[in-house]
Amino acid sequence: MAAGFFLFSAVDTQAKFLTQTLHPIQIVWTRQLGLLIGVLFLLRLRGLAVLRTSTPFLQMSRGALAASSATLFIVAVSFVPLADAVAISFVAPFFVTMLGALILREPVGIRRWSAITVGFVGTLIVIRPGLGVIHPAALLLLLAALLFALRQILSRMLSGGDRTETTVAYTALTGSLLLTIPLPFFWQWPQSWLELALLCGIGTLAAAGEFLIIRALEVGQAVVVAPMQYSMMIWGTFYGYIVFGQFPDFWTWIGAAIIVASGIYTFYRERKVMKLSGA
Repeated sequence: MAAGFFLFSAVDTQAKFLTQTLHPIQIVWTRQLGLLIGVLFLLRLRGLAVLRTSTPFLQMSRGALAASSATLFIVAVSFVPLADAVAISFVAPFFVTMLGALILREPVGIRRWSAITVGFVGTLIVIRPGLGVIHPAALLLLLAALLFALRQILSRMLSGGDRTETTVAYTALTGSLLLTIPLPFFWQWPQSWLELALLCGIGTLAAAGEFLIIRALEVGQAVVVAPMQYSMMIWGTFYGYIVFGQFPDFWTWIGAAIIVASGIYTFYRERKVMKLSGA
């Protein structure tokens, strides 16, 4: 799980660098391409049986959400420092808990609601709305986190009936199709070997990161391995400073620390509830 998020941090860094010369749609399409190639290889090995599902609409909706959240994130990260963007995106687990309670009717006690509230306070500290500290594109990061959370809710709904490889296949195929539709309007051939190398790196590393995270969720409980996503704050800060010369200010660190602490507590409470329920 930690290795997967390390790779995704590298992908985000390359994507932010490329937004200086390429349109986000093209970057996200390339990011999706690596996963698509892996799925096409899987289909060749196992046949169309991989696509067999009783809920095709939910599967395609998940793919659409994945493409949309990734696009919004890359658009936003072209304006917002990388570490700040990562910190704001940490609000996604709180959205998952809220939507799980509202949509899936999952039990959420007062302690987890309190953790969610504290986490949002941390997010407000990072964004500091009205003070002009963070670019308004930070709102796109919140929307991207919400769409990502909806994607996770659909994953839970699909996990009982479809195999992981089926969900990954639909995500890759649907996302790639949707991103290909507007691609001709924004496509620009790479102007240098560096751009070409970074585009190839994005596709390859994103596919590898996706595989590692899916594998982690297969061999370990989600509530145990999921907190590893907070390691992205370390890598986001490192890459942001080394590549872009950007370093989070004091209040961003305070807000990020509050978000991380609240998120880890939420994961801890979910783990405790699962133990009590015998899951």
